[in-house]
Amino acid sequence: MDPVEQTPTEPTDYAAISAIYGALLAGTAVSARGKDPIPPYELATLGAASFALSKLVVKEKAESWMRRPFVDERRGKPKGRRLRYAVGELLLCTRCTGAWSALGLVALRLHSPTAGRTVSTVLAASAGNDVLQALFSYLCANTTVKEKAAAAPTPGRPVRSVA
Repeated sequence: MDPVEQTPTEPTDYAAISAIYGALLAGTAVSARGKDPIPPYELATLGAASFALSKLVVKEKAESWMRRPFVDERRGKPKGRRLRYAVGELLLCTRCTGAWSALGLVALRLHSPTAGRTVSTVLAASAGNDVLQALFSYLCANTTVKEKAAAAPTPGRPVRSVA
C-alpha cells in the first residue's frame, strides 16, 4: 500500500472511513447491551465467515458491481481521488474488507441470532470449500510434477520402451 503522500488522498479521507467504522462499532457495542453474548465457540465460524465474505467482495466477479464505482478492475487500482480513492483501496484489501465484514456479521449475530448463525454458517462452509479446493489443486499439481519427473529420462539410465 502506498503512503498517503503518494496517493490522491488526504489523511482526512482515511479519518472519515475510520470514523464511520468506529461509529458503527460503537453503535453495535452499545446496542448489544442486554443481549446474550456470542459464545466463544462461535468465533471460529465468524472468523471463517468474515474471510469468505471479504474474499467475495474483494476478489469475485459476481461482486464487481460493488467495486466498479471505486476500482479500475483491469488495472486493479483504485479510481478517482480523495474519499473515492480511499474506498477503492479498502475494496481491494481482503484484510480491510474483512474488518468491515466481521463487524457486519457480529452485528447481525447479536441482533438477529438465528439469521446471524445461518449467514455465518453458510459463509464459513464457503471458506471451508475454498480451503479444500486449494488443497485439492495443490495435491493435483504436486502429483503431476512428480509424475513428470518420474517419467523423464535420467542421464545414464537406459530408457525402457513399452512394447
